[in-house]
Amino acid sequence: MSRQTAMSGIKVGQLARAAAVNVETVRYYQRIGLLPLPSRDYGSIRRYSVDDLKRVRFIKRAQKLGFSLDDVAVLLGLSDGKHCAETKALAETRLAVVEEKIADLAAIREALKGLVAKCSKGSRGCGCPVIDALIEDES
Repeated sequence: MSRQTAMSGIKVGQLARAAAVNVETVRYYQRIGLLPLPSRDYGSIRRYSVDDLKRVRFIKRAQKLGFSLDDVAVLLGLSDGKHCAETKALAETRLAVVEEKIADLAAIREALKGLVAKCSKGSRGCGCPVIDALIEDES
């Protein structure tokens, strides 16, 4: 971003491109209060600042780490650097959810590996072990 652009601000399309999001994403963040709506002079277009760009990038990075938009709102509220303990607690909660998902995925992987192995050992015309396992009642 050039010095002239940084001083005068950028349009919503430029902000979206620079943050690698859709224009509608920027507008959605504004509607839900994650991004302030910049003021504008009568008859002119809204101009966004470098801080707005940083904020959108912050939101996207937090989402990539699995934080919900509600979590992002909390993180933005804690972003003044004075709430490290609260931020850590939120991150630890997110980490616990990720660890649980990893364990669930590992169990699914092992179950699928077992079913695939049964398919390799089965004889043709005798049914499908994968289908049979899915049909089976756990009585």
